[in-house]
Amino acid sequence: PPIPEQQKIAHCLSSLDEVIGLQAKKVQALKQHKKGLMQQLFPAEGETTPHLRFPEFREAGAWEVKRLGDVCVIRTGKKDANEGHENGIYPFFTCAENHIYSNSHSFDCEAILVAGNANVGQTKHYRGKFEAYQRTYVLTDFSDINTQYLYSYLGGNLQNDMALQVQTSAMSYIKLPMLKNYKVPAPRNPTEQQKIAHCLSSLDEVIGLESHKLDALKNLKKGLMQQLFPQEVA
Repeated sequence: PPIPEQQKIAHCLSSLDEVIGLQAKKVQALKQHKKGLMQQLFPAEGETTPHLRFPEFREAGAWEVKRLGDVCVIRTGKKDANEGHENGIYPFFTCAENHIYSNSHSFDCEAILVAGNANVGQTKHYRGKFEAYQRTYVLTDFSDINTQYLYSYLGGNLQNDMALQVQTSAMSYIKLPMLKNYKVPAPRNPTEQQKIAHCLSSLDEVIGLESHKLDALKNLKKGLMQQLFPQEVA
C-alpha cells in the first residue's frame, strides 16, 4: 500500500506487539513469584521446617518426610497411545504436554498423573473417568496427606528431581522404585497442608487466567494480520 497506509498498519501491529510483550512479562513474573514462594513454603534440602510459615503454624514443630509409595498407590496405565481417538469422550493421559482422548476408560477416581518418559516427571491432576498410557504413572488412594498439597509439591519439584535421576542413571524413563522412594516433606497438621495447597492453587488460577489473556492477544494479532494483508489467491 502507499507509505501512509504502511505506517498505519505498522503502528497498529507494533502497538499490539507491545501489549503482548507486557502481558508475556506479567505471566513470567507470576511464574517466578510462584517459584520463589514455593522455595519459601517448602523446607530446603536437609531442613525440617520451611523459611515461610503461616502464623498459626509457626509453633507446630518440624515437618515429617514421607516416601511417595507410603502415601498413595502407584500404578501405570495399560494402553498404547495409538489406542486414542480424536473424538473420544474420556481424557487419555500420555507423557505428552497435552492429553489426548479415548472412547474407553480404565480409571474412575481422583489421581495425580506422572509422565514416566518424554516430559519426565511432569504432573497433572484429574478427578473422574480417564485412560492412561503405559509409561504414565497413576497415583491414587491417597492416605495421610492432602491430595492437593501433594500435587502442589510434586508439581514444583518432581520434574527437576526425576530428570536429574534419569540423567545420572543413564535411563530415559522413571522406574517404579525411583517414584516409590521419592521423598515428600509434609507438615503433620492436615490443616497446614490444606492452607499451603490453597495458596498455591489460587496462584495457579491467576497464572492460568493471565496465560489465557496472552493466548487471546496472540490469536487477536494473528486474525488481525489475516485481515490487514491480502490473502494469496490460488
